[in-house]
Amino acid sequence: MKDLLLIYNARLIDSNIDRKNSAILISGSKIAGFPEKAAVKEMLADDKVSKFNAQGATVMPSFIDTHAHFRDPGLTQKEDIITGTMAAAAGGYGTVVLMPNTNPVVSSQKMAEENNSKAKEAGFCNVIQSVSITKDFDGKTIDHLNSLNAKVVPLITEDGKEVMDSSLMLKAMEIAAKKKIIVSCHCEDPFLAASARPLRQEALKSMKSNPAKAVKLLQEADEILSCAEDTATDRNLRLAKTAGCHIHLCHVSTEHCIKSAELAKNDGVNVTYEITPHHIYFESGKAPAIFNIVNPPLRKKSDRDALIKALIDSKACCIGTDHAPHTMEDKKNGAPGFSGIETAFAVCNTILCRENKMPLKQLSALMSRNPAQLLGLKTKGLLEEGFDADLVVVDTEKQWTVCGEEFASKGKFTPLEGKKLTGQVIATFLNGKIVFQA
Repeated sequence: MKDLLLIYNARLIDSNIDRKNSAILISGSKIAGFPEKAAVKEMLADDKVSKFNAQGATVMPSFIDTHAHFRDPGLTQKEDIITGTMAAAAGGYGTVVLMPNTNPVVSSQKMAEENNSKAKEAGFCNVIQSVSITKDFDGKTIDHLNSLNAKVVPLITEDGKEVMDSSLMLKAMEIAAKKKIIVSCHCEDPFLAASARPLRQEALKSMKSNPAKAVKLLQEADEILSCAEDTATDRNLRLAKTAGCHIHLCHVSTEHCIKSAELAKNDGVNVTYEITPHHIYFESGKAPAIFNIVNPPLRKKSDRDALIKALIDSKACCIGTDHAPHTMEDKKNGAPGFSGIETAFAVCNTILCRENKMPLKQLSALMSRNPAQLLGLKTKGLLEEGFDADLVVVDTEKQWTVCGEEFASKGKFTPLEGKKLTGQVIATFLNGKIVFQA
């Protein structure tokens, strides 16, 4: 007889259901059913059944992150598979897609499988390691794509870079289309991005002596980077149309890119896109600019408003955290990105549900069902009998103050330091076993 676990006194929510005063029964690693009150009473008296009292909190399918960096191999002073998956569990995540910009770059299925296996052995969170579009990010070689199995590597990306050669990108997209592999695009014109880099460096040097100058320089850099994202997005969407591939736009941050993606959808392009929690929480000029450097940058109010609307209107596919941990020394030297996987639910709950009245069912679609469907995870993302017992228990009303030093991640820097958020992860279950408890 498989181990039985009863989670009771819970509100059950996924993209389809919202049931108060309910229970969910787990058998082994699967959801076995939703017992009625009489059956719950019997099981509470049965010593052979393990129990978890949710105490009125909400049980949802665990979250699925389409975009994170665990820095393994080669950059493990920032993060590694064990600390990254522990941080994911603390954030309520059961599955995470990892980017390949490590050292060495993940450019083969064998390397991807090694990271997947490391995560499985650690036992905190499932990992799907993506593979680079060009071998070792050389911008020239795509032969390795021919040997990929979509069931193991469902997604390729040059995240952190862009494939400059449009002809090569088209060929890569055509290979991906034949194999039914998603092409996830970090849309950023590299030449425009390069022209913004000196402005950021000068801003960093001016931070102490002339803060006003530093902010102005960052604003100039960010405007260039906005243009870089917009132009690269338009190019990649056009290439995807010709190739007939599924294109997924990483960390969309501008109103223009949303409009371009929606126009492409109407034109028959198979396009999905993700939005990050930090781009819906912050806007440029409203936070300490230097240490909040991120790619793509925090945007102006009209962009932020457009991102929130795309999520509310169910145009955006999902939330991608772009969890990008760094050492504090790296952040002082202007490294872009920061830790975000442990605060993602609270940010989304605060901004989308609390402030913009999004139903929690809809947030569950964005954080669980939609990414599961995107990645072909047929038994994840919903609270249904026979589905994997990857669950998260959250208190949607709990207010708490962010403290980076308390993160499970090695990356302790967060622009949310000291901010009050509403919505806290209480516990996370993976395959029916508890892997995090607050």
